[in-house]
Amino acid sequence: MTISSESRGSPHTSDTNTLQNTRARIVGSRTGVLADSVVFAVRFFGTVRGAAGRWFSHAASVVTPLGWGLLLGAPIVLVLGYVLGWVEFVAVGWAIIALALVAVIYLIGRPRITIELDLPHHRVVAGQPAVLSLIARNPRGQRSLPTSVEVPVAQGLVELAIPGLRGSAEYAHEVPLPTSRRGVIPLGPVRTVRADPVGMVRRELVWSDQETLIVHPVTIAAPSTSTGLIHDLEGVTTRDLSSNDLAFHALREYQPGDERRYIHWKSTAKTGTYMVRQFEQTRRSHLAVALSLAPGDFANDDEFELAVSVAGSLGVRAIRDGRSLSVVVSTITPEFAKRPSYGVRALATHRAERLLDDLAVVDLDGGAIGLRDVAHAVADQVGQVSLAFLICGSTTAPAQLRSAAAAFPVDVAVIAVVCDPEALPGLRRVAGIDILSVGLLDDLKHALARTAATR
Repeated sequence: MTISSESRGSPHTSDTNTLQNTRARIVGSRTGVLADSVVFAVRFFGTVRGAAGRWFSHAASVVTPLGWGLLLGAPIVLVLGYVLGWVEFVAVGWAIIALALVAVIYLIGRPRITIELDLPHHRVVAGQPAVLSLIARNPRGQRSLPTSVEVPVAQGLVELAIPGLRGSAEYAHEVPLPTSRRGVIPLGPVRTVRADPVGMVRRELVWSDQETLIVHPVTIAAPSTSTGLIHDLEGVTTRDLSSNDLAFHALREYQPGDERRYIHWKSTAKTGTYMVRQFEQTRRSHLAVALSLAPGDFANDDEFELAVSVAGSLGVRAIRDGRSLSVVVSTITPEFAKRPSYGVRALATHRAERLLDDLAVVDLDGGAIGLRDVAHAVADQVGQVSLAFLICGSTTAPAQLRSAAAAFPVDVAVIAVVCDPEALPGLRRVAGIDILSVGLLDDLKHALARTAATR
């Protein structure tokens, strides 16, 4: 059997018309020297364009706006100088070119050192000193050149000059951090800067990740909130009576509906009348600490900072006592909302550190609801409250405090803590609510002790 040349070549030959690659789009199915020359030219110019794009991108990342202005202005100044015959323009144009060449020299090379950012403590208390350690090492044998370093700290910028280091040498520098006020302070990343004296070019290299320092509010070791203030299964009962509980109170006559297992048979035999046991009601205590974020409840920032410290002290004490706790703050109404948001935002209470982390970032806001609305939201959203602390400033009127206390059931103890650094500490009871005036944070200890003694 014979196979024709056409059938013999068809399984192995390809038709260039079916190709969809770049060559086919440029020259189609043409072959020969001219087609190959066109393809070579396109590939060459494509390579040059890619290299130029990468170079321009790199240059754009290091040339400053001042540098671009001078580089674009140099040709114009030179042309004007030569056309108009102004020697001054010619001198300025060549001076700019010389400065550009010098600036390029400053970008040559990379630092021989490694830089680390060390934050010993990620949480501190307001007013407690804190430092950020900057450690530079030269792992190579050759001596390194002096290097400029920038470290962003909060909204500021710390500039340092690291001296030249010998091989295997180390240089450490401590940067003090601003901890006078609570908050969250972003630190870093550390970057080295290479720039010419004029400021035409600037290259930055990042050496570390960003760290965060959380500055907690100042707190004190407040007395236990369970002694004399709230009553739970740990020891002290309430004044409310119950027919089914743990703490025995007295005997009374049997009434329809009473459980027979609580009949006291010895007393029944003596009196000839069924007598049942009566108990004092006990319940698991739930402490609620409510902090208003409305500017109208505080006269100044000092009052608000004191209020945050009071909330933190009460919350931390309750967490350490193992209390059931809710710490809430006002909700913030969105800027373009049609109506205010009535509610509260719960803070983390499973650990003392997490609670203080949340309190470190709370702040006054014009869109926050006031103390009276906060109290109503707590009464509606937080169940089984035994004791409620309402924390506000000196501008909150007694009528507002009474209205806030009225939101809770009658069996809930409500204590208002008025934070006023200019007022004397005191305790007064107004319409079923205890009002504590706190001028200093330490006054909270004595105020709570007095409140517990009067209940």
